Amino acid sequence: MMNEIYWLIMMVANFALILLAFRLWGKAGMLTWCAMAVIVANMQVTKTVMLFGIEATLGNIVYGTCFLATDILSEFYSKKEADKAVHIGFFSLIAMTVLMQLALLFKPASSDYGSAALNSIFSIMPRITIGSLTAYIVSNLLDIELYFMFMRKFPKQLWLRNNLSTMTAQALDTVMFTLISFYGVYENDVLWRIMLSTYLLKFIVAACDTPFLYLARKMTKKGIIGDLKVEKR
Repeated sequence: MMNEIYWLIMMVANFALILLAFRLWGKAGMLTWCAMAVIVANMQVTKTVMLFGIEATLGNIVYGTCFLATDILSEFYSKKEADKAVHIGFFSLIAMTVLMQLALLFKPASSDYGSAALNSIFSIMPRITIGSLTAYIVSNLLDIELYFMFMRKFPKQLWLRNNLSTMTAQALDTVMFTLISFYGVYENDVLWRIMLSTYLLKFIVAACDTPFLYLARKMTKKGIIGDLKVEKR
């Protein structure tokens, strides 16, 4: 039961922090969040836990906030800025992987206590990174395209375009990432359980982020997001 409580706390913390970043830095906050979130998600995903009676990897919440960040950029700035956020996240993950693989090459000192932990986490990063990069760039760009398509079709239904675009893109993301990153690592039955549970958790996160998108809109209407005073769609 404690895992579920921690998971809910983590979800609220993620949404609160992304709104704080939006409040403090507007567009720059969302661009920074995407870079941070994709890195943290790829470290958390190496940990498998039991949640709501199913086996799942961590990282789903913080990764899901990338979609919320690009939806905020799409809604209040432009498609160009949303695309930029995806590309920044893509570059950040590549840079982290290169730098950490170089760090692993160093021979640790006799007093070192962190090398074994770093190796256990980052030695499998290249494969996870390939899966994550492929799924990330494809699914997030798809999310942006779908968001603007649904924006034209449903201009007054913010909740609808947010959920339709994110839930569709995350389904593709889950399948691509799980197969590329973990095929052959886990038995097939475990692999499919991870895939299904991962999407279920992402589905919940996507549904729960909708009120926070409305809060972001409320913040913009109050005029407390400084750069929106000069930005135009």
